[in-house]
Amino acid sequence: MDIETIRNYCLAKKGTTEGFPFGEDILVFKVMGKMVACIWLENPEWITLKCEPEYAIELREHHPGIEGAYHFNKRHWNQVSLRGDISDRLILQLIDHSYEEVTKKFNRKTRNEYENIA
Repeated sequence: MDIETIRNYCLAKKGTTEGFPFGEDILVFKVMGKMVACIWLENPEWITLKCEPEYAIELREHHPGIEGAYHFNKRHWNQVSLRGDISDRLILQLIDHSYEEVTKKFNRKTRNEYENIA
């Protein structure tokens, strides 16, 4: 899956923005200021996504192209291969899962702001 497809998919989600908080070579997608996904642009072979801990373990056991995310809390973050060994369908499902993991933990104020986005 290519970066532009991922970018368009992420930005189509409610409240999602993109930026470069870790430097100009790491593209980060956030919803209401909370990170959902990131891709290292110099070598865009992986996307880092938030994941429910038990599901993260299950995914890693069944898919060699999914592993604990480098430089992240491996309990909550996976890096998913974009080299073709993980289906595009599963990548999009995991982006959705990451988005849901982030949005379900909003505090009341952030949830109200999120719900009021047109």
